[in-house]
Amino acid sequence: MADSRAEKNELRLRALSSVGIVAVILGAVYYGGYAWTLVAAIIAMSSLAEYYALVNKFTGMKRKGARISPGVGYIFSLVFLLSALQEKAQPIVLAMILALCVCGVFVVEIIRRQLTRGESYALQNAGAVISGVLYVTVPWVCMIMLRDYAFGRQLLMTLFFCTWGCDVGAYIGGKLFGTVKLCEYVSPGKTVQGFVAGIIGSLIMNALCIYSFSLPTYPLILIGFICGIFGQVGDLAESLIKREAGQKDSGRVIPGHGGMLDRFDSILFNGLLTYLVLRVLLS
Repeated sequence: MADSRAEKNELRLRALSSVGIVAVILGAVYYGGYAWTLVAAIIAMSSLAEYYALVNKFTGMKRKGARISPGVGYIFSLVFLLSALQEKAQPIVLAMILALCVCGVFVVEIIRRQLTRGESYALQNAGAVISGVLYVTVPWVCMIMLRDYAFGRQLLMTLFFCTWGCDVGAYIGGKLFGTVKLCEYVSPGKTVQGFVAGIIGSLIMNALCIYSFSLPTYPLILIGFICGIFGQVGDLAESLIKREAGQKDSGRVIPGHGGMLDRFDSILFNGLLTYLVLRVLLS
């Protein structure tokens, strides 16, 4: 009885948190500009902090005393996010920012080794810091730039609705019909039936958005497939990271959901791939 009550309270808390998240995201997307950039930057930096915390925990387990230096990642992530506001930002400029990020890590490790008389973690530090920027920050930069498209508002709303439709579809499908495990050693609760239901949920939301927003069917139909398939891959990727770090949630900032990275893991793959596909097809 107590377990049932606790589960209902948990579901109620998750629902209320979800409503708040949806309202903030859609409101920021609607207004665009600095409002959307600010919201995206807050989510990106919070998610990045959680990612680095997970990496530090994993690194500490494998090598006692080893720590990464997230400060460099934070600095260059902010530079990346601000660069998204510049319409003339070219891919070569963004690549140079990433290169400077790696250089920054090496500078930190040179100083560390000198001050500690022989202790440094340059290779693992560089890998961890740059992977955080690539995995977390770059997709949010892509979503900031997506808002600048001619139909950017509708495009981003479609992206989020499809992602949420996939999450809901996968959850319901897994609960009602899930029997065959999808990746039991990564996420035991995921099933093949839930995965298929997630794709269907994304495609349903995609069709509704195309109709409601009067968007062209092609290439927007691709968003439904991207979110239905790779959104779930993104969810599995974050589960993999948490399992290696031995942690259930990435954080506790969102009641009923865990951390920012827990809530926005699916959108990372979706936002990145949607931007790449549309840039290629619409350029």
